[in-house]
Amino acid sequence: MPRPDPEQILDTALNAISTEANWEAVLDELPAPVYATDPEGRVTYWNRACVEFAGREPVLGHDRWCVTWQLYTTSGERLAHEDCPMAQSIRERRAIRGSVAIAQRPDGSRAAFRPYPTPLFDEHGKFTGAVNMLIDVSDQQAKALADQASRCRRLANAMYDRNTAHVLSSMAEGFERTAKDLGNQP
Repeated sequence: MPRPDPEQILDTALNAISTEANWEAVLDELPAPVYATDPEGRVTYWNRACVEFAGREPVLGHDRWCVTWQLYTTSGERLAHEDCPMAQSIRERRAIRGSVAIAQRPDGSRAAFRPYPTPLFDEHGKFTGAVNMLIDVSDQQAKALADQASRCRRLANAMYDRNTAHVLSSMAEGFERTAKDLGNQP
């Protein structure tokens, strides 16, 4: 079965928000996690898929920028919610594309995702908030991280300088650990 096109799902969400009186019902049926915020980044709506993806129920009006519990970069560094792509989209009033982040759930499991944060404007051009869709890319990200670890190990084995070899081996271990955390590597 082909995967739904993220841009089509996002278009459905944006169209519903701008034209449907009961837009929440449309977003509730989407096959991807979708949530909305007010202009200050406070989460005002999320669909059921968000709860399943994040492993938690967001706190309405309290959670800001994101529905996930904790965020990390693909290199394993902690990513503060106020620095996430949704926060960037709200601050800059523009759609952010092309990034990948890793969400950690309260149970410790992790999932890599591609966010699609998009600002919302009313008919007069006033900024009213933002909508974000999260597409799970754990399989692809785990493979990319495993490939990167393999490259680092090959380079480390080719190095004569012990310090450089050690740094590359440490990098490989970090990539392998993150790939394993995504649940797709032995």
